[in-house]
Amino acid sequence: MGIRNFISEDQIEKAAIKVFTQPDINYRHLDCFTIDKTGRTSEKEVVIKPLLWDKLKELNPDIPTDALKTALNKLTTVNKIATPFQANREMMKNLTLGVKIDITLPDGKREPRYIKVIDWEHHKNNDFLVVSQLWIQGDVYRLRPDLIIFVNGLPLVLIELKNSNIQIKQGYADNLTRYKKAIPDLFLYNAFLIVSNGSKTRIGSTFASWEFFFPWFRICDEKQKIDKESIENDGRSLDYAIKGLLHPQNLIDYIDNFIFFYNDVAKICAKNHQFLGVNHAIDRFAYLREEIKKGVKNEELNKLGVFWHTQGSGKSFSMILLARKIMRRFQGNYTFLIVTDRDDLDEQIYKNFLRSGVIGEKDNCRPANSSALRSALATNAKCIFTLIQKFRYDKGKKYPKLSDRNDIIVFIDEAHRSQYKNLADNMRIGLPNAQFMAFTGTPLFGSKKLTNQWFGKNVSEYNFQQAVEDEATVPLYYRKRLPQMQQANTTLNEDFLDIIEDENLSEQDRTRLEKEFSTELTVLRNPERLDDIAKDIACHFPNRGYLGKGMIVAVDKFTTVHLYNLVSKHWQKEIKKLNKQIASATGQTKEELLQKRQWMRETEMAVVVSEEAGEEEKFEKEGLDIKPHRAKMNQINDEGQDLEDIFKNPDSKFRLVFLCSKWLTGFDVPTASVLYLDKPMKDHTLMQTIARVNRITDYEINGKPKKNGLIIDYCNVFGRLKKAISTYGGSLSENLHDANTSEYTVKEADTLFDLLQKTIDECVTWCKNHDIDLNSILKHDQTFNQIEDFYKFADTIIGIENGREQFKVYDNAICSFYDSCRPEILQRKQEFILAEVIHYLRKIIENSPNDIDTDNARHRIKNLLNESIISEKSLTDPNSVEEPAIGNHGIKAYREIDLSKLDIDQLKKEYKQSLYKNIEIDDLRNFLEIKLREMLSQNHTRTDLATKLQDIIDRYNAGSSENEEFFEELLKYQASLSEEQGRAAREGLSEEELEIFDLLKKENLTKEENQKVKLAAKQLLIKLKENSRTLLINEWYKDTVQREKVIDLIGNTLDEFLPDSYNRNIFSAKKSEVYDCILTKSLQGTLMIGA
Repeated sequence: MGIRNFISEDQIEKAAIKVFTQPDINYRHLDCFTIDKTGRTSEKEVVIKPLLWDKLKELNPDIPTDALKTALNKLTTVNKIATPFQANREMMKNLTLGVKIDITLPDGKREPRYIKVIDWEHHKNNDFLVVSQLWIQGDVYRLRPDLIIFVNGLPLVLIELKNSNIQIKQGYADNLTRYKKAIPDLFLYNAFLIVSNGSKTRIGSTFASWEFFFPWFRICDEKQKIDKESIENDGRSLDYAIKGLLHPQNLIDYIDNFIFFYNDVAKICAKNHQFLGVNHAIDRFAYLREEIKKGVKNEELNKLGVFWHTQGSGKSFSMILLARKIMRRFQGNYTFLIVTDRDDLDEQIYKNFLRSGVIGEKDNCRPANSSALRSALATNAKCIFTLIQKFRYDKGKKYPKLSDRNDIIVFIDEAHRSQYKNLADNMRIGLPNAQFMAFTGTPLFGSKKLTNQWFGKNVSEYNFQQAVEDEATVPLYYRKRLPQMQQANTTLNEDFLDIIEDENLSEQDRTRLEKEFSTELTVLRNPERLDDIAKDIACHFPNRGYLGKGMIVAVDKFTTVHLYNLVSKHWQKEIKKLNKQIASATGQTKEELLQKRQWMRETEMAVVVSEEAGEEEKFEKEGLDIKPHRAKMNQINDEGQDLEDIFKNPDSKFRLVFLCSKWLTGFDVPTASVLYLDKPMKDHTLMQTIARVNRITDYEINGKPKKNGLIIDYCNVFGRLKKAISTYGGSLSENLHDANTSEYTVKEADTLFDLLQKTIDECVTWCKNHDIDLNSILKHDQTFNQIEDFYKFADTIIGIENGREQFKVYDNAICSFYDSCRPEILQRKQEFILAEVIHYLRKIIENSPNDIDTDNARHRIKNLLNESIISEKSLTDPNSVEEPAIGNHGIKAYREIDLSKLDIDQLKKEYKQSLYKNIEIDDLRNFLEIKLREMLSQNHTRTDLATKLQDIIDRYNAGSSENEEFFEELLKYQASLSEEQGRAAREGLSEEELEIFDLLKKENLTKEENQKVKLAAKQLLIKLKENSRTLLINEWYKDTVQREKVIDLIGNTLDEFLPDSYNRNIFSAKKSEVYDCILTKSLQGTLMIGA
């Protein structure tokens, strides 16, 4: 983590603008903090219409003006009925393909045309503008994003900045998430998001969770050495993103070719290595196409190259991106043949191409057998998916030539041994002019360098080390746990490793294994040894921090089943131990033990091994029964899911799987977090196996995120692991034990304890610099909730600018490392007792109601505030169930807070007497924010109240007011809230009626007209309630007829009751505002109108 130079948000912004406006990047810049210079007519607009209009005319000179106006209207009209995801997908389609408009030809016929919005082929024909501090007015809040990148007047990229001492995740969680809710129209056009604190910069798609945001370090060279420490200390991380991703030429390329929508669930943005790798492959492809056009004859023309990206870095998506870009950029009728050697890989890649829109469900692209494949390759199909095994042919016969085409592109996934035998020869004989590219995470090296011989040079390299460095995968930690009876220096013959790689052995290999390697097998299969391993797994698996899926890998199929039986036995013993502990436990400890027992009881385990002829008899000879396991492997549940689907589901209770060879390559389970390895392995097989637990995921378990993968080694693969990493991982380190070796190798798990202690030390130092002595807590012979120093320290931290956020960063990191050290740390808790001190202090700061005793003199003001809560039930439904707590103050959702009940004089008195003024201010501010949210949910026209509170807080944060002054301003603000809270009663209206009244009223109303507007509001609500069962039915807004009926009812009622002074324009505007209000509340599920 380290203490770095402080760089303010303003400094980061100015430095970024300086880079944007450099001659080689050449963005225009507008600073709109004080004056809006964009040309917008309203702060509600997120598109710069004058600029967009000019570019539409410039890019479409032959299109009639009326058609361009239609396109402009289509681009600037927000579809409120569609979900944000659907609306963004439709807009991105309009931007990339053009806006489809029917135009009238001279002969009177109508013809569809696509209006170009952005010139994707010539980036210099577009306008690139970076706007700083642009105010945008949402339905309620007026917000000011730091930087917005406009291309031709459209806001395509949003950049959120934070001070360097604030964790950038805070910018995502607090700001970007708030913007999505408060100013959703801005995200209609968004291509991707960026958040930066100078030291770190992360990029993510519009709808991505934080775990899928990624850095951008490499500008054009994927082998560029990255000095992350220097970049972070100097605060230059955003420079790399601007010069690399946001350079106009790259930005246009990226939005056009490197963003796609995956089904209806995700928007995928390519990462740095995918962008560079695919473009390097495109360069190679372009070069070879030119050579072919020239008539060059050379066997190298068939070799597109090797795309070597490590496991877990998204090779299948890179394959999709490459295919899409070739289809878009190069003229021709290309056929893509995607070849794998396993059914599950073939299925996975096919689904990815289908869900990304490259192919359609009706496309006939998966030939059933060898004959069908040969027929398919004689057509012009866009994509064909096949197994290499379908290139089989009758023995003794020469494989036929299937096509002379030179525009067939063959993608080989995981090009290993199957690609260098007779089947691969048949494929190349049948397609002599096709071009071949290998996609692999572990190419075959050694003296023969087979992968490069067959496919050509590497067009892109992205290794294990770079993937962890770029956070494309999680780091892996290694722990050796050899059973006592096993000799640590056992050396295994290379031939032995080769034979056991395949779980379905030939009789010849099986005989050789038993004769030549009986000693090795005796050690690995020893019952006592396996029992020790099973006991260790049964204890370790339920006591980890992140309780992700687990995979156990055994030496052969018999041992796999044997281990399943042994682990199941010891699992039940562990549950019995828990029962005894629960019987004597109390309080929170008992609750945690009960939860653990429940988790263990519901956890399911299964064996997954390949099927072979006569297996039942073979297993019986070993004293084992494969039948129940095979039945489970072949079972399909009521949802049509097989065992693989169930294991991949993070919510399923199937949590631990026993394997031999299946599921060890090309099998992605992002929540898999621990690998128990009891099978000797080497080289690419070992790398493929350990990569099962290096995937990233945003799926939290019990509130804990996945931060790393863990390898538990029972068979001493340490030496071969070092060799594999030096070959495939980008690290030449000879010693994985050394904590000072490359940061990105697979590390010994013990280094986690070092990282935990280092982070605790940094937090202690930071606190000490602010006169907070955490060690003094340990000198008290009291329980934590009795120690007054905690409140003194919390008060100090709250009073430090961004102190709360910084302390939270430390605690998050400490909690993460602490959980990663489980279960071993449970035996060393006293060594790391300061971790508990830090976490308890954070609870005090955040005032967690379930953990901290607040009913005491330390929180006098909070007690006074709570006295204003007069109701615990829904304000609109007397039969509703009490809602869960929101915020940090135990105030319930839908509880009515009566501000008139607050004793202001007593509040002032308590504040003056308080020892912890920062805590008291924090309580009052949070209380008022909760009340404001309640009032805004009732009436969204109260935007001035939100703006006023934000201004008060901003002035305080900027140092313009002291504590006492800030407290007084909050009290004055409370008075204005109280005044507003009573307005409905003074007007003789309900809260619902008041909101409609506020929407309908206009300036200069007479007293009589004012009463008529009130009547109109009341009558409209009455009619809406009377017709709610027929009009406002579930998702009424999706039905055109229903929408028109609601609009007609609003219009007819307002026409009957509004004063005559409402002219046509005003009437139309008011009708639209009321309809938008009803529509918005329906979409949000907050419309409370009922019959």
